[in-house]
Amino acid sequence: MSELLYKSPKSLLNKGTGFLADYTHSLNPYTGCSFACSYCYVRRMPVALFREGAWGSWVDVKQGAAELLRKELRRAKAKGKVTIFMSSSTDPYQPAEVKEKVTRCLLEVMAEEPPDFHLVQTRSPLVRRDIDLLVLLKDRVRVSLTVETDLEEIRRRFTPKAPPIPARLKTLQLLADAGVPAQAALAPLLPSSERFAGILADLVDRVCIDDYYMGDGSGGRRTAKLGVRAIYEELGLEAWMEPSAHQMVYDRLRQVFREDQLYVSQEGFAP
Repeated sequence: MSELLYKSPKSLLNKGTGFLADYTHSLNPYTGCSFACSYCYVRRMPVALFREGAWGSWVDVKQGAAELLRKELRRAKAKGKVTIFMSSSTDPYQPAEVKEKVTRCLLEVMAEEPPDFHLVQTRSPLVRRDIDLLVLLKDRVRVSLTVETDLEEIRRRFTPKAPPIPARLKTLQLLADAGVPAQAALAPLLPSSERFAGILADLVDRVCIDDYYMGDGSGGRRTAKLGVRAIYEELGLEAWMEPSAHQMVYDRLRQVFREDQLYVSQEGFAP
């Protein structure tokens, strides 16, 4: 279990820059992430490097977030278009959210005063709890649900603390049934079976593919420092870490998806 620390931030909305330059703002309901995925690029960022305790062992819960967002959102909307990416350096539906409900409170604010567009990036089936709020945002929202692989044994090796793949696939189905816009994010793509494309085709009409080289903000250098390659070598799957792997998966997807349903890296996360 991660240690929960309660903080009162002075601001929530950050300017969208770099990989998120297509957005006016990014929004993180928490600091830190108890899923602690082995390949997470945030491990190599100041938020992780300059804190005591291993990444995943602590989580900052942002108190008073709803009231703060309401003020900042009104101020931002008065200046022009507002597009929000949630979240860039944490999972908004990590285990702490079950009790703390910071993310739900933020969605309640946005349901009342919608931004022009809001992307919810998560790997957690818990997002299904908030379908009642997501439907209120209609086409102003998209849930981007990370499904890096269809193989549970691979998921357990790379992200042992993350939710199981079957529960994520079920969540994509529930979002589709409710009419909530959603995409499957193979980000970063992990070794998968040839069946994966067909499984996704039954659940979504939009897929985003990303890898370490395009998605970690440093051309793969941050990821290289995490020692992830050792896991691939242990499994005898080194080829899956090469830049060519994303093209192989894209070609598999292209057999069941139209080209306009497939997105690569940054374009797939854009509004």
